[in-house]
Amino acid sequence: MMVAHSLRGEVFGPAQQLHGATFVVDATFVADDVDAAGIVVDIGQATEQLKAVLADLTYRNLDDVADTVGLAGVNTTTEVLARLVADRLAEKVHDGLLGRPADELAGIEVTLRESHIAWASYERPL
Repeated sequence: MMVAHSLRGEVFGPAQQLHGATFVVDATFVADDVDAAGIVVDIGQATEQLKAVLADLTYRNLDDVADTVGLAGVNTTTEVLARLVADRLAEKVHDGLLGRPADELAGIEVTLRESHIAWASYERPL
């Protein structure tokens, strides 16, 4: 996922200016056990749904689209973006779009990696 954005607050130093960020997005689905087929979720469906939840964020200036993508009034930090992606994926799970009922899954963890030394994760229950 490639985005442009700026962050508010002195703590962000030069990142207060408009800049780009490129993330590798990882989604981990958690279950107490595998299903009868030996999987947690259908990886093909998970891949398609992850693409869908990233579609309106990728190649966008988040400062310009914050109101329309659910980010109005918040700093679009890596952590906030990971939470947004996790929440959107949770909706997909509850809609039955990952091949397994939501009540059989315990949670989702989304990690956004800018590099091997810079990343953030957000974990949520289902």
